[in-house]
Amino acid sequence: MENGGGERGAGLRPHIAVLPTPGMGHLFPLAELAKILVSRYHFTATFITFAVSENKATRDFLSTLPSAISSVSLPAVPLDDVPPDATIETRMSIVSIRSLPAIRDVLQELRSTTNLVAFLADFFAADSFCIARELGIFYYMFIPTNLQFLTLMFELPTLHATVKCPFQELVEPIKLPGCVPIPGPQILTPLRNRSNDCYRWMLHHADLYHQAQGILVNSFVAMEPRSAKHLTAGGRAGSHPPVYPVGPMIQSPSATSPTSLCIKWLDEQPQCSVLFVSFGSGGTLTRRQLGELALGLEQSGQRFLFVVRSPSDEDSSSTYFTASTRENPLSYLPEGFLERTKDVGLVVPSWAPQIEVLSHDATGGFLSHCGWNSTLESVSRGVPMIAWPLFAEQSMNALMLENAARIALRPKAGDDGTFGREEIARVVRELMEGDGGKEARNRVKELKAAAAAALAEGGSSYAALDEVANKWKGSL
Repeated sequence: MENGGGERGAGLRPHIAVLPTPGMGHLFPLAELAKILVSRYHFTATFITFAVSENKATRDFLSTLPSAISSVSLPAVPLDDVPPDATIETRMSIVSIRSLPAIRDVLQELRSTTNLVAFLADFFAADSFCIARELGIFYYMFIPTNLQFLTLMFELPTLHATVKCPFQELVEPIKLPGCVPIPGPQILTPLRNRSNDCYRWMLHHADLYHQAQGILVNSFVAMEPRSAKHLTAGGRAGSHPPVYPVGPMIQSPSATSPTSLCIKWLDEQPQCSVLFVSFGSGGTLTRRQLGELALGLEQSGQRFLFVVRSPSDEDSSSTYFTASTRENPLSYLPEGFLERTKDVGLVVPSWAPQIEVLSHDATGGFLSHCGWNSTLESVSRGVPMIAWPLFAEQSMNALMLENAARIALRPKAGDDGTFGREEIARVVRELMEGDGGKEARNRVKELKAAAAAALAEGGSSYAALDEVANKWKGSL
């Protein structure tokens, strides 16, 4: 075992094995869940990490977890036969299946050295349920995104059988129970091309979802009330496994990190006056779209904190940009932009302390890619959003945030799919000053209170996790 945690022979303390699929966005909410299981229910836990996700950031993060949480890394599996253009969903699925023998070894070791009662797998790792079943322990799934995504996965086999054309060619939107209608072109990215392996892998995982003994979801009832009602009823009726909304599972602001430039700058700005612009850890724009966004922020006249990454169509072999240009994302901004906006904006390369920024009193809006972790962080801090989805389930999230939760505004794209500077300026002004922004701000404040209430004793998420934890502990 790594990370020095885990209490070998830990008396009667129940133990849980946790298998996140690669990506910090998967690891963070599972870590928050594990910390609650340790502190509130006196569990111990072991995180099992895939070799492809082993890096310094992962190791450093795992080392910060409580001593009752240990970690073990699986050996690397061969991927030489995987096409270089394979999607991340395909790669994660293949890694998961090829790691089954090593997962079996780890679970068998934990079975003999701890009071292992349950196995909790991320949503791309459900092939390993068969091992937990053989060992006679509970096997549950964790969904790091939302109830809308889970509903789609439950309905996917039926959609596959009944819809004969590509989803993006559908004239009518896809209607999922308890969810806003989803236009075909905005469905989950790996479902947009039926001839791609990732589509077949998603069908494979959809079948496995029904094998779980229960499914924990990083959402809460007030965030998705209709979906929660539908899925809870379906679980009781036995049409699918029981579903437990246990969120929001998000990180807390760091109390020990030094104050960053971003926070120092925010300290000097008026309350709720700054738009935070960030596309998550993996989001990038094209050169043209990055330029339009910068000029739109400038035209809006609003204060902004802008996290800039090198564009997605930057060619590393190009002779147009020097090496120093490619290493400096700010070099891709329009000429003179930084000088013209220095009195109203702060532009930072690559990264900002997002949780701390969203928690700051000066932050009044969030232009976001609508990744679910970022969404929950914004909701939990009461910050309304501009929805700018890029990939994965983000377009579906944006639809829900705009039309159901009503906490986000969306810019309208031009005929070529690009958001123009005038439209960006318009939606930024509307969020920060307009009636639409005021309504979204009032609504997100309600959801902020609802999120806190859900996690508090007696709340819906607290009760859902209580039911699961007590069931696991009852197997001792």
